[in-house]
Order: sequence, then structure tokens, then C-alpha cells
Amino acid sequence: MGMTIAEKILAAHSGHDMVVPGQLIECATDWVLCHEITTPAALRMLEERGMDKVFNSDQIVAIPDHSVPAMNIKAAQMYQKLKSWVIKNGIKHFYDVGRGGIAHVVLENTGLAKPGQTLVSGDSHTCNAGALGMFATGVGSTDLAGAIYAGKVWFKVPETMLIRVTGTFKEGVSAKDLALEVIRRIDADGANYMVMEWVGDTIDNLDMEARFTLTNMAIEAGGKTGIIAVDDTTRAYMAARNVTPDQYTEYTSDPDAKYKIVIDIDVNELQPTVAFPHIPSNGRVAGADKVKVTHAYVGSCTNGRISDLREVARILKGNTVAEGVQMLVVPATQQVWKQAAQEGLMEIFVDAGATVSYPSCGACLGMHTGVLGPNDVCISSTNRNFVGRMGDPSAEIYLASPATVAASAIAGYISDPREYNTVASPVVSSAD
Repeated sequence: MGMTIAEKILAAHSGHDMVVPGQLIECATDWVLCHEITTPAALRMLEERGMDKVFNSDQIVAIPDHSVPAMNIKAAQMYQKLKSWVIKNGIKHFYDVGRGGIAHVVLENTGLAKPGQTLVSGDSHTCNAGALGMFATGVGSTDLAGAIYAGKVWFKVPETMLIRVTGTFKEGVSAKDLALEVIRRIDADGANYMVMEWVGDTIDNLDMEARFTLTNMAIEAGGKTGIIAVDDTTRAYMAARNVTPDQYTEYTSDPDAKYKIVIDIDVNELQPTVAFPHIPSNGRVAGADKVKVTHAYVGSCTNGRISDLREVARILKGNTVAEGVQMLVVPATQQVWKQAAQEGLMEIFVDAGATVSYPSCGACLGMHTGVLGPNDVCISSTNRNFVGRMGDPSAEIYLASPATVAASAIAGYISDPREYNTVASPVVSSAD
């Protein structure tokens, strides 16, 4: 019986020739990703049990990103806890404030995480790295503690959902719209504890930044992770980070691999999509309902990359954010911030009336810099629109692509980005 990509990776990391869905395995972790919010709880568990050590200081990546620079004393203490632990244990891969940004986007660009590997973190959007052809997933603080201490995690082997995507994106449509459409079709728990494997000619033609958007949102459908097989685009992306094919393992799904569900999507028919409150599966065509907005947010591990900012800048150039709308742009990393500045994007944002902030997750989860107040209405390029996600429980969050966010910021209400004669970001170089 054949195996999927995910099953092959899990088999290789658990000492089995073959694994099957539902099987309980002890899986070795190649990488453990830590940030200042969930890691301190895991560290306290280890300290209380006299197990305060790391399995391998070279296989842990630490990136403070949720509440940095610290917004209050408690946030400062959590940052201090992470940093002191990093120093004490000689953690080699530490991307401190001023040198990092949003952890998932920083990690994807380091060249550390590689195809065929495993990655765990105390953050649900760890599935982001699945675009590299690796098994990456979020875990709770207890499992995170175990991974830090022993370099192993217990998994129940997940079933896999196959998503076949064909066709060419029309003007104004992007990978974010595709992710929202799939979630709309299968519902917010339609991929519960499954691997979402993306295939098809549309996926083959996507750049890596668009692929990361797709795998990033697996958790919004209840998925364990998302994954995309390695191809020339992946190889070029790794090569640009000085990683050669002999440093990683490529896995492909067997022709007779078993899938729990198979979904076919034709993007020729796809339109700009907005997920209405309060769940990512509540998708509707952008602009069909002209909902007035008070806030517009571009950023997060889903859509804060340079291609996203370029797309927003193309729409904002020569336009102005509507009166009464507060627009916030948050580059995902310091490198993205720098590149956007070099390309003149920052000037476009400022001239249009948008605010640009330090790379962090703060606004995405209502923790820092951009928190929504009572009855605010935000059009956001993030991944979740749950009640209270970005601030006050009465605030409403509408999820959309960066293009739709920009168009809506200019209009003052949720708008179809095609009205601004824009196109989806071009396929940027894998080395970009």
C-alpha cells in the first residue's frame, strides 16, 4: 500500500518502514520553534520536574514575535524568560528583536527548515512551513516541553486530504482567495486532524510566497498541517538560501496513496473572497456586500511578505485611505521591512495615509499595536476572525487578500480589488 508525503516523513522519523492513519508513533523532531508566549509555560513544566535541559541547542530556533517590543511589564518578563533561557542553553539560532520578525516567516527564509524534515512549535500556524515539503505542526505547551527536552513528540498519524487545483488566477485573485474558498467549501473543521496536500498545475505555477499562504491556513480548516511536494520552485528557493539538494530529502506521494477526501478546484471561476465574521469558512464574494470598515490591516504570517506589500502598494499608489479608516501595514520580518523601504513601498504607504509598524504578531491576535476597540470593523489579511481575536469582542473582522484589504481601505467599505485595475502579485523569483 502506498503512502502520502506526510506519511513517508513520519515513517522516516519514527523508525518505521510504513505508517498508516490512526497509528500512534513517537516522532523525532528536526526543529523546535520557540517564541515568547507559549515557550515560557513549557520551560516552567521542565523546571518544576528537574528536567531543565534541551535535547540539542543547534536544533532549536527562538524568535520573540507576539508582543515585541514589549507592550507592558508582563510582556517584558516573558521576553526576558525566553532570552535568558536562550543564553543559558546556548541556543544558536536566536533571532532577537530587531533581527527577526514573525517567527514562521523568519524561519522559512533562514534555510534551516528543509524538505523532508519535521518541525513543531507551540503555535498553531507552524503548518506554514509545510510549503517546503516538510511535516510542520503546532503542539500544546506540554508536547512542546517534551520536544525541547527529548527531541521527540507523540503523534497519531493523520489522514490526508488531497486538494487538486487547476486553472489560472484571474485579475485580482490570489492564493489567499483560494485558501478562503477551500475553507468555505469544506467548513472550518472539514480537514479536522488531516494533512491538506496541495497539488495541480495551479500549485505548480505558484511562487513560494503564495504556497506559504496556502499551507499557513490549514489550521483554519482544522487541519494538522498543510503540505506541498518539492519541485523546481522549492529547489530554487532553497538554493537561494545556500541549501543544496544533498542536504534534504524529497518525498512524493505514491500513486496508490490513500486519501480521506479529494477536492477539485478550478481557479478560473474563483473570485476575490472575503470571510465574514466570525469564522474563516463564512466566505462571500468581495464587494457583494459593501460593509463599512473602520480599520484595514495588512500583515501576519499569512500575508505580510514582500509580494503582499508590493500588491498593496500598487493599489494604494496615487490613492488615499478613506476618511475614518485606520490602515496598518506590518511587514512580516525586518528583511521584508528593509526590502519594502528599498523599493519605495513605505513612501507609498505613508503618502496614502497608512501606518507602518514593527514586524510582529501583535495586531493579528489583538495583543499589541493595532488592537480593535468596541464595534470596530476591520478588513484584515490575517488568518482568523473569531470573536475577540483582534481585540474587543464586539469588533468585527473580515478576512481577505492584501489586494482586497487595500481596495477596501481606499473605498471605506469592503470592495472588489478588481475595481482598482490591479492584478495578483506576479510570480517573484524564488530567490526573492
